[in-house]
Amino acid sequence: MASHPVSAARPRRSDSAARPRTVPRPADNGRVNDADSPSPLAPLLTDEGQALLAALRDYDPGEELGVATRLRRDHPAELVSAALTQARLRQRAVAKFGAEDAYRMYFTPNGVEQSTRASVAAHRAARFAELGVRSVADLCCGIGGDAIALARAGISVLAVDRDPFTADVARANAEALGLAPLIEVRRADVTEVDTSSHDAVFVDPARRAGRPGGGRGAKGGSGRIFDPEAYSPPLSWAVGAARTAGFAALKIAPGIPHEAIPEDAEAEWISDHGDVKEAVLWFGTAPGARRATLLPSGAQLVGRGLPDPCVRRTGRYLYEPDGAVIRAHLVAEVAEELGGGLLDGTIAYITADELRPTPYATAYEITDELPFNLKKLRALLREREVGTLTVKKRGSAVEPEELRRKVKPSGPNAATVFLTRVAGAPTVLIGAPAGA
Repeated sequence: MASHPVSAARPRRSDSAARPRTVPRPADNGRVNDADSPSPLAPLLTDEGQALLAALRDYDPGEELGVATRLRRDHPAELVSAALTQARLRQRAVAKFGAEDAYRMYFTPNGVEQSTRASVAAHRAARFAELGVRSVADLCCGIGGDAIALARAGISVLAVDRDPFTADVARANAEALGLAPLIEVRRADVTEVDTSSHDAVFVDPARRAGRPGGGRGAKGGSGRIFDPEAYSPPLSWAVGAARTAGFAALKIAPGIPHEAIPEDAEAEWISDHGDVKEAVLWFGTAPGARRATLLPSGAQLVGRGLPDPCVRRTGRYLYEPDGAVIRAHLVAEVAEELGGGLLDGTIAYITADELRPTPYATAYEITDELPFNLKKLRALLREREVGTLTVKKRGSAVEPEELRRKVKPSGPNAATVFLTRVAGAPTVLIGAPAGA
């Protein structure tokens, strides 16, 4: 895996970023869409709507038809439908926001799917706070997940989204969580918003096909967009907006090609419990740096421009780097820390002879290595009485479920099988988590 040179020096903040600032007091500018069009959220904010939401907290979506029929005897059908929708969305949102917040917040279907996980938003807000930022323009704010984290870090937020209903939801969430004094929600095209009075800018462009008429700064749609210039707004606009601010962070897809990253940006890849959640371009911090951040531990690895690790024979241990490490092209830094090398020059599996603790990779003790052969693998697993089989693959066309179906594991023991290549040759490695 290639590593990339980084600049360890942190640039001096500009005069505008260094001068003393006061925290602007946000004003509630109200709903900025048609005055004659009440928000679809409004009925849920009434006493009747709140009572319905409380009653539906633990309802079973599988029984929705019966629940809806019963509730419509005493409540308007439209209110019941809206309450059931919110109840479903709140249940889904627990995984991202935790039960305490999720059951007080309001959501849109796209908002649940696209909003930042609370742990990731809190990490980013903490970075802003450590930089001395006291006010942020949150462009493309969606339902307000990042605005909430920023406000909880003591930062004043201007939250902007073009979609009227989404802006209403963001405003309702600020109210519900007691953060309205720090969060001003504005419905507007983000490209037309003046951010010069804020210390920093955060942009989370829509990376899915938008709804017709959604416009710039409106979160919506379901089809993923892979071209950064097809984001809404385009990445080039977001980068331009970032360069005008003292500090800025742009949320991007983790799979962005490294060659598409601006030279004056620091790129950070963030994982949570091993799953890569997002990448962020930071401006005003460490130009050219590549960073991997692992949550919830907070471990951070910054690139040092190391050459590619050597390819070597299989050692006693195999290390599987965290996805954020791989995306950030920092496998060489981890290999050096472990005193290891690669099984194959194109695959991010590290092998070493010693077991060394590291937060950046998961270690497995390897017991067997054999050329890929289903018949021999099936015989070996039967001999070991392996019934619980974990299959991992990297550099192999064989799908894990296909392998399980063909080897038919059976027995009281467990094993981990790696389908990979060793020095270019298709290979099977068998082992178990180190220390298990």
